Amino acid sequence: MRSTLVWAAALAVGVASASGAQDKPTPLAIGAAAPEFTLSAATKDGVSPKAVSLLDFRGQTVVLAFFYKARTGG
Repeated sequence: MRSTLVWAAALAVGVASASGAQDKPTPLAIGAAAPEFTLSAATKDGVSPKAVSLLDFRGQTVVLAFFYKARTGG
């Protein structure tokens, strides 16, 4: 369970940084399915060599948590 939460947090950080690459992001409706994405992940032990895809968690509950300025000086 803890490992899943770490992966979810890592995905969230990647989604937050990747979302800035879009020109005009379209907000998702509440309850809508999340778009497919693949990102590198980080754990307490460092960056994972294997990319993580949202498809890896199909059929499971996924919580995307965003930590604004986590582990930064700001």
